[in-house]
Amino acid sequence: MTADVDITHQDGSNAPRQAHWAPGEQVLWRYRGNGTEQVHICRPVTVVRDEPDLLAVWLAPGTRCIKPVLADGTPLYKEPLATRYTKPRTRVVEEWFGAGVLKLARPGLPWSVWLFWEPDWRFRSWYVNLEEPLSRWSAGVDSEDHFLDISVHPDRKWYWRDEDEFAQAQDDGLMPAELAARVRRAGQDAVRAIRAWEPPFRDRWQDWRPDPSWQVPELPSDWDRPAV
Repeated sequence: MTADVDITHQDGSNAPRQAHWAPGEQVLWRYRGNGTEQVHICRPVTVVRDEPDLLAVWLAPGTRCIKPVLADGTPLYKEPLATRYTKPRTRVVEEWFGAGVLKLARPGLPWSVWLFWEPDWRFRSWYVNLEEPLSRWSAGVDSEDHFLDISVHPDRKWYWRDEDEFAQAQDDGLMPAELAARVRRAGQDAVRAIRAWEPPFRDRWQDWRPDPSWQVPELPSDWDRPAV
């Protein structure tokens, strides 16, 4: 694992911060439940690039991940939206399916950008996941999902996703009005970046491919340990 080092941040502070991970290192990309400190999503990933202005990681097909389901095992998407966020939940282990996902995040930004491909590596789309800015710790990064998302196609057309879930989360008290307004503003900022075709959209990440020598990361038994 990386060690804490003293570096000067962009704001001029010298607070301890973790050294960068090397390409090929395996870390955890986690999400807390909304309004809680409990981790309910954990995805082991491989570091592609870790620099002051960008963290890029690869979620490989077949990776064993933690995901939330209803207490009776029902997948969340099968539950009507009106009760999806109020029924008791548990967490299960499930392998990531599909062609894998490349996740890109810039420090301090309230969203990350995910790239999706078809199994034959035809590029499908970018996905802007609105979330709390990533918080780094010794074994990975933590965040909290904000429900609202944006899809971006190769022809640069974009559209909002999950606006119904965003509204339901507010109705159920998971998104206070002040937070919901901040998330909507973050989404509008992301849209401006899309329209201007700023990084990472213009950076040709869709041509990237994982190192064939990389092994699928293991899900550790203490995947939900407190961030240190």
